[in-house]
Amino acid sequence: MSFQLHWTPEATRTFEELERAARSAAEKSKGPKSSKQAGLFKQVAKAIQLLGENPRHPGLQTYAYDSLEHPFDQGEKVFEAYAQNRTPGAYRIFWCYGPGRGDITIIAITPHP
Repeated sequence: MSFQLHWTPEATRTFEELERAARSAAEKSKGPKSSKQAGLFKQVAKAIQLLGENPRHPGLQTYAYDSLEHPFDQGEKVFEAYAQNRTPGAYRIFWCYGPGRGDITIIAITPHP
C-alpha cells in the first residue's frame, strides 16, 4: 500500500536546503565523483520514497520515538526512520501516520545528535 506524504514546514525547509546544497556542490564539482551533499540528498530522498511505499521497509529501521508529540493526536506515536546508518551525524526522518487514513506526515529531517 502506498501512502500519501504530507510535510511540515520544517521538514519541507530542510529537504529543500539539502537539495540546494546538493545542486550547488554538483555545479562546483568538476569531476565525475558526486559530492557529500549530493550523496546525502540522494540517501534522504530514497528513504522518503521508501517511507511512502512501505514505512516498515527493513532498510528504514523504523521505530517509535517518544520525545516528539504527534501533531494530530496526542495518543498516537511518532516514528523515527533512518536515512543513513553508521555515519557520524547520520540523518533521521521523524514521521507519523495522519492526518487521514493512508497518510504519512514527515515531521522533521535532522542529523542524529
